[in-house]
Amino acid sequence: MNPLKKLAGQTAIYGVGTILGRILNYLLTPLYTRIFSAEVYAVFNEGYAYIAILLVILTYGMETALFNFCEKTSDKKKVFSTGMVSLTFTTGMFWLFVFSFSSPLSELMRYPGHKEYVIWLGMIVGLDALTALPMAWLRQQNRAGMFSFITLSNIAINIGLNIFFLVYCRNHYLKYLDESNLLVKLIYHHEIGVGYVFISNLIASGAKFLFCLPIVLKNTAGFDKELLGNMLRYSWPLVIAGLGFIINERMDILMLKYLLPYDDLENKKLVGIYSACYKIAILMSIFIQAYRFAAEPYFFQQNKLADARRNYARLMNYFVIFSCFIYLFVLLYIDIFKHFLQNEEYWKGLKIVPIIMMANIFLGIYMNLSMWYKLSGQTFFGAWFSVLGAVITLTFNFYFIPRWGYMASAWATLLAYFTMMTVSYLFGQKYYPIPYNIRKITLYILVSLTMYGISSRIPFDNKGLIFIINTLLFIPFFYTVYIFEKPIRDFIQQQLKKYGIGG
Repeated sequence: MNPLKKLAGQTAIYGVGTILGRILNYLLTPLYTRIFSAEVYAVFNEGYAYIAILLVILTYGMETALFNFCEKTSDKKKVFSTGMVSLTFTTGMFWLFVFSFSSPLSELMRYPGHKEYVIWLGMIVGLDALTALPMAWLRQQNRAGMFSFITLSNIAINIGLNIFFLVYCRNHYLKYLDESNLLVKLIYHHEIGVGYVFISNLIASGAKFLFCLPIVLKNTAGFDKELLGNMLRYSWPLVIAGLGFIINERMDILMLKYLLPYDDLENKKLVGIYSACYKIAILMSIFIQAYRFAAEPYFFQQNKLADARRNYARLMNYFVIFSCFIYLFVLLYIDIFKHFLQNEEYWKGLKIVPIIMMANIFLGIYMNLSMWYKLSGQTFFGAWFSVLGAVITLTFNFYFIPRWGYMASAWATLLAYFTMMTVSYLFGQKYYPIPYNIRKITLYILVSLTMYGISSRIPFDNKGLIFIINTLLFIPFFYTVYIFEKPIRDFIQQQLKKYGIGG
């Protein structure tokens, strides 16, 4: 099979699980924004920021190490088993720490009287760390269907429990109070409130662990201390890279809470508004995540082929084209997408969406570019690039949040990813040159920005006419792709000829 078609097929399968799962999760946003005020909505967004940061530390690059060492040995099960033993030990130590110091940690995180938040978050992180390697194993074995099944099951349980607790139980309690039915009386406590978001996630993560347990047991093949040492030497720079990435992705939420120049309640409201509007960019992040799941093992497998670098360059073109289409799709129809935030209180933050989405395009390009140091074994470059991005994020946020509010966080994200992308490209062309077509990539991005710029300056308020104009603004973008991408042009012309259109 054509390797590019194979990757497209794998991306589509991963996308079924990832896209459906993320969309279903996305549909919780209207529920949350209707039930919770902005300051309460900020609580679990902050909690998930902690989860994301801790998960990078607890998995310490073992997923990528698995891909790398599985390609270098015939005993793939030994690689998996060795990594799994290591992750199990470190997760156990982490849980011991969380359970022992939950009270002081809750005070430090400004959750006074809620040490259960810390325990729940710690359990979620640990379970997700334990399932990271089995899920990576499925990717390495090209078992995209099973990967998607487990992912969707996890999402379905999480969403189902959110609806059960926050819709059925909550509504029943508010209607009947002490006269609620036995089920609601036994399992629902209204004062837990936003904690049910964490509880739902914890149960879903536990179910995911059970789904992954047979994979672990089936592929147990002992422990190799020397192999673990080699895996850790390969992966430790990826931990720094991952932390830098998560700082760029999540640290803004934590910094806003402490650096916004208002009282604690107002700061939390603004964090909630920022977090909710950030989610409108979800279509871009869904595509990038689905693509990454398929592309990472693909890049390692294709690296042995003579035309691998040419394929990598072609993939970059198609990745940027599709990313720019998503960018336009969301922004030209933003008046539709904004209604996912049920409370108009959140709409004041919509101005961050175009900035965050373009930042995500730069992030996706960087992820494509980053394969050069993974393929060449020079993973320390990834650490330096991520540290550079993290320094930009932290510095820009620290200096400008008190002046610009959450807009500073949006611009910091854009600047950090653009810088990482640029630096990675320059170093990559020196150490692992790939013939990327920078002119095409730049053109597609500029055309997208131009079309959005025209849309944002339409000087009247007729929504029907605006919708028509915004739809027509796709034409210049599609025409540009048609002109500059010969494979796409040839495919379209062949299809037209089948129906007697064209010469």
